[in-house]
Amino acid sequence: MTFRTQRQLGSARMVATICVLGLILAAGLLWLLRTPAGMRVTAYFDKTVGVYSGSAVRVLGVPVGEIVHVQPVGEQVKVDMVLDSGIQVPAQAKAIIVAPSLVSDRYVQLTPAYTDGPVMATGAVIDRANTASPVELDDLYASVNKLTTDLGPNGANKDGSVSNLLDTLAGTLKGNGQNLNDTVKQLAAAADTLSGSREDLFSTVDSLGKFTEALANSDKAVHDFYGRLADVSTFLADDREEVAEALSSLAVALGDVKDFVGENKDLLASNVEKLTGVTKALVDQRAAIAEILDVAPVGATNLINSYDAASGTIGVRADLNEFTHPPILMVCRLIESGTPKAVPATLTDICKQLAPVLDGTLKLPTVAETLTALQNGTLPPLPVPLLEVLGR
Repeated sequence: MTFRTQRQLGSARMVATICVLGLILAAGLLWLLRTPAGMRVTAYFDKTVGVYSGSAVRVLGVPVGEIVHVQPVGEQVKVDMVLDSGIQVPAQAKAIIVAPSLVSDRYVQLTPAYTDGPVMATGAVIDRANTASPVELDDLYASVNKLTTDLGPNGANKDGSVSNLLDTLAGTLKGNGQNLNDTVKQLAAAADTLSGSREDLFSTVDSLGKFTEALANSDKAVHDFYGRLADVSTFLADDREEVAEALSSLAVALGDVKDFVGENKDLLASNVEKLTGVTKALVDQRAAIAEILDVAPVGATNLINSYDAASGTIGVRADLNEFTHPPILMVCRLIESGTPKAVPATLTDICKQLAPVLDGTLKLPTVAETLTALQNGTLPPLPVPLLEVLGR
């Protein structure tokens, strides 16, 4: 073999090696691109009819991933799923195979939807106890076949028991079709009424719940109440003769009261009418009565303290500053506040002349000014209307 031939063989080997490496790299890239990125979850089912690699994984019916591998493992089936990035599933989630119809592809539903709490981590495994599969049509047929066989002539109806039951039911319902129909309609109406009043019903149940809770919280108080009620009942039972006598006496007293009211009803009515005037006067003067009740104890105490037992006299000192107005003005103010029915005309005329003094237009001299004028032998500076009245 010449040098040129060896060189050609080396080049061919190098090209072949590069091609093989390129194919391996392309296959790896293709596998990486085809493998979905996201959280991987494994679930074990008792069967996976209609579930294949590429079937959808959903939460509340919304696709959130897909199935990447389905593999039988003994008496159960291992299903590997990949969820989309950012999807959160509760740590205790369950997996259910859902069949939208009899012929369509099925999908795996993760439930419940995540709201808060621990989150399922990637690589988590949902065991067979937390998965469920739909009942297959063959299983339904098998169950129906088993039921008919058990109720057939080789089963429960071997001695005609089922036939006798059906005959009895037929005889019972014969002629009662209308009654049965009415009963069903009434039950439907009752159910409709309950459905329409479900809010009130729930409110009533809630109120009853709160009531029972309050009773439970007040169990001791209720128990004490029952105990005291029992004591009262025992006391009344022990003294029932005395209670009977008291009730009899009360009945006699009520009879006497009734007779008294009947005999003196006119007098009672007259007294009540007169009391109306008295009570009205008391109501009108309630402010004055309240003031008397406040001041009278203090005044009585002061009077007792002012009495000198040794000399038999009462020691008092006149506070002239309390006399803001002369007596005539005080009388006019009393007449103005509540005019009596019979007032002398002269007194009314005097009060009219003193109107400027009463309303404060003309000022009266103070007690100090009056005493000073009297000490000097002169009259105090009295208003002209008051001088005219005093000059009468």
